[in-house]
Amino acid sequence: MQPLDSPQHTNERVQRASRFNVLNIFRRDYEHYEGVPRINIYLLRLLFTLMFFFLTYDSWNHILTHTGPWDSANAAAWCMWGSYSVISFIGMVRPLKMLPIVLFEIIYKVAWLFVVAYPLWVEDKLFGSSAEGMTRVFVWVVFPIVAMPWRYFFRTFILGRKTA
Repeated sequence: MQPLDSPQHTNERVQRASRFNVLNIFRRDYEHYEGVPRINIYLLRLLFTLMFFFLTYDSWNHILTHTGPWDSANAAAWCMWGSYSVISFIGMVRPLKMLPIVLFEIIYKVAWLFVVAYPLWVEDKLFGSSAEGMTRVFVWVVFPIVAMPWRYFFRTFILGRKTA
């Protein structure tokens, strides 16, 4: 029997710990992410990265190059998108802290799809309408719905519990 501190035993532990198993990304990670599976962390980081890159250029370019007086509702929308792009940078680093922003995204996109796109679609007027482009972007709301660690969100943000 080898002693626990022998080189052979140490090498076995390192090899065992370093084996990659794709199923590990679906297991809850209590050590680093408060019981959230790594797949959710990876999806959230991807979501925030995509938001950052797609929103930053478009929103800030529009805000900074706009000329003339702003329509107040239009200005509010562009400033919201601009601030959303900045917040998404924080989400890339600390995805679990930014879950309320993901919930905000889910709620406003689903609400818009039901209030604007769905009635047009039922009347067969969506395609070719001014809402078609926004609908094509907003149907991707499925991605944040899947990425959201719902159990963790309710436990932490609704019930106020920190442990699993």
